[in-house]
Amino acid sequence: MQTRIRECRLKLGMTQGELAELAGVRRETIVHLEKGKYNPSLKLGFDLAKILQIPVEELFSFEDE
Repeated sequence: MQTRIRECRLKLGMTQGELAELAGVRRETIVHLEKGKYNPSLKLGFDLAKILQIPVEELFSFEDE
């Protein structure tokens, strides 16, 4: 999985902790998501997209493994 979370978060001037708090998850979850080591639930994906003001399909991309 590739993600634009870090890029979008920084564009909004937001820390990982701030994003985590808004999304209701731990900061470590954001770290793992930004590194592509964790696939979010559908709800979390949509929540992050809303917070980061970007369509969910532009926030995440999944490649066939």
